[in-house]
Amino acid sequence: MCIIYDLITLDFLNEHDLEHDLEHKRKFSPPKIFDADGDLSKRWYVYFSYRNPETGKMKRMKNIYGGANRFKTKAERYSVLSLYKKRLLRFLKQGYNPFEDNTSLYQKHTQKQTQIIENQQVLKSTETLPQKEHEKEHVSEVIPKTEPKTVEKTTQNPEKQKPPKPLSPKVLDAFNRALELKTNVTKAKTLEDYTSRIYKFHRWLKKRHKAITHIEHLEKKHVLEFLNEVQLQSSPRNRNNYKTVFSTIFQVLEDNEIIERNFIKSIKSLKSKPQRHKTYTDKEQERIFTHLEKEDPILLLYIKFISYNFLRPLEVCRLKIKDINFDEKTLKFEAKNKVLKTKLIPDILFEELPDLSKCQPEDLLFTPNKIGSQWDATEVNRRTNFGKRFSAVKKELGFNKDYTLYSFRHTFITRLYRAMAKDSSPFEAKSRLMLITGHSTMTALEKYLRDIDAELPQDYSNLLKK
Repeated sequence: MCIIYDLITLDFLNEHDLEHDLEHKRKFSPPKIFDADGDLSKRWYVYFSYRNPETGKMKRMKNIYGGANRFKTKAERYSVLSLYKKRLLRFLKQGYNPFEDNTSLYQKHTQKQTQIIENQQVLKSTETLPQKEHEKEHVSEVIPKTEPKTVEKTTQNPEKQKPPKPLSPKVLDAFNRALELKTNVTKAKTLEDYTSRIYKFHRWLKKRHKAITHIEHLEKKHVLEFLNEVQLQSSPRNRNNYKTVFSTIFQVLEDNEIIERNFIKSIKSLKSKPQRHKTYTDKEQERIFTHLEKEDPILLLYIKFISYNFLRPLEVCRLKIKDINFDEKTLKFEAKNKVLKTKLIPDILFEELPDLSKCQPEDLLFTPNKIGSQWDATEVNRRTNFGKRFSAVKKELGFNKDYTLYSFRHTFITRLYRAMAKDSSPFEAKSRLMLITGHSTMTALEKYLRDIDAELPQDYSNLLKK
């Protein structure tokens, strides 16, 4: 069933007002613009009422928004909505009825517009190609009578005609709006990652595709070209991370009617080999700890929180003095997928803590040169600081890039699980281990243990003998 709203927001040729007197008993009210008293943060629209044939009373019909709310100035919104209002009134006068099937009227109108377009195309071809006299006569029969001024406009050189004015915001303005709308929804670290990747993409666009000025010009092929370069210069995993960020941002744009469709969702992710944090042998771990006892005690305690409390490096960087309950030997921290989580501090780690009674509750537990102090740096920069310090240690002791701070977490979870499995069943050992590591499900823990090769079979030599 054809409805009137589809026609109002379409771009038709040769817009003219059709002035006709309304019937004595009006079937519809004159369309009006709702502008929210000039408030651009609210949605503007065109509205009208139509007489219900069953009740005989005027009924408010569906609001007409179109693309008006994509614009950020009053003048632009008034311009678009005025056009919608004008078209709506014209169609109503022609007999369009929101309570009836308007298919025949719709087809009649579209056929008329199609004929106009075809005639104009014929007109252009007759003026650009040499013709014989009888061909000119034939064409003249097809071309409808038009005003000289109209023909003159139509037959201008296409190269001299100005391109249509974009109906969407500029690319950077659209991106900034999406990032703004994510401000109170995502964590500061996540938003920082979004901003960094989106701005890098925008700089690439300005360098490679200068013609793409507005968000409506951006297509799937442009994003694919950028993602392919990321893959070739770094890794499939990094490319997939960019794609995930883009999909999030473009979904915000779609939800807020800035773009029509989030085409990023149709881009496939590539298979990527996950980064492997190799576990340390007992001798390797002891060698690192012995070295750090003399060279960097602060980094050693930082690593012990990863090793004994099974925290992630970033989670250790978030710890403050107020997060430690010295009476109950527990700590609260912001986990990867949870707002706040509580863990027991084992005695092997609690005994390593220095006297922190003089520290302020808001002091960070770890700073570059002191345990328990202030440090004006972001979480990411704090993690990077300790990461670089450990990289220097690895280089000095001869470890390659596969060994990381995260490797200590894998190492000690492996050691703990194997010790538990000696005097209990695998299921019992895993159940106890879940309480310590913080995995939410048994399936997640089992997958983790397989990934780090923590679960090994017993010696099966006797099965190989004849």
